[in-house]
Amino acid sequence: MDVIDVWNGRNACALQLAFRMTNEAFAAHLGVAVRTVAKWHAAPDAVPRSDMQQILDVAYERAEARVQRRFSLLSRPPEGPAQAQALRVAIAVVMRADEVLLVCRRDGGALDWQFPAGMVKPGGTPEAVAVQETHAETGVHCTIRQHLGERLHPVTGVLAHYYLCDYLAGDATNRDLVENIDVTWAPRSALSRFIPTEKIYPPILSALEDA
Repeated sequence: MDVIDVWNGRNACALQLAFRMTNEAFAAHLGVAVRTVAKWHAAPDAVPRSDMQQILDVAYERAEARVQRRFSLLSRPPEGPAQAQALRVAIAVVMRADEVLLVCRRDGGALDWQFPAGMVKPGGTPEAVAVQETHAETGVHCTIRQHLGERLHPVTGVLAHYYLCDYLAGDATNRDLVENIDVTWAPRSALSRFIPTEKIYPPILSALEDA
């Protein structure tokens, strides 16, 4: 059996192929969100957090011998240069009266409050992802009111699409226990207590002031 020192998106996807599972089936097998598996496909060089490393270790070690053999073949370095892939995310700024929907990510030992967001897979649209991922993460249904713009995210370097959204229905709950710690409705006037103002995309601040 091969020993994986550090899992990344590429060999996590190789393990999925070795199991011959869809994204949904592999996510269920690991006990993680489908969006987590989708991120591995979109970012093959990304290194999951330590708790996710352990989940992948256990899944691999408990796999049948034939699965481990397939993984050994599938995880071999590809011949020739790897092709770069543009990464895109859709970010939803969901308003409910004077409140804004936020999720709290697991970021090492720190709390990292953010707007709901999701990776845009090939063939998908940012508008659909913004709505779908908001519901997948928080249970909140929303509809897009306005496209706020796009930029290369200053931290991650991915192309980020921003949307101002209106709340439709649903109770805000944490539905992604692997990646998120909490979900909350933050008062618009107190948003800077959760996210420093200098880290917020300026068109978001303008839209919230005008809302």
